[in-house]
Amino acid sequence: MSEALSIHHDETGHHFEIIIDGHRAYLTYMDLGKQTLDFYRTFVPDALRGRGIAAALTKQALDYADSIGYSVIPSCSYVERYMELHDLQSQAAKL
Repeated sequence: MSEALSIHHDETGHHFEIIIDGHRAYLTYMDLGKQTLDFYRTFVPDALRGRGIAAALTKQALDYADSIGYSVIPSCSYVERYMELHDLQSQAAKL
């Protein structure tokens, strides 16, 4: 995806989201305490798939966790694969 995406982080609602052409894509997480976030769901509607939106949501969420010094539990399979592909396992929480 070449254009910049305007991703909104709702800290109270624990999600990152973007709305494009009336379609909402999001990544949701839980704050588990002990400086750990569980990224448990990423959703991109069919109309928006294949445009790099899930990757952009995941990158922004991981950047946020890193900026506040939190580690991540990638319960969502997409986030887990993204972290493996981009060699970001060091951000994963040690369980």
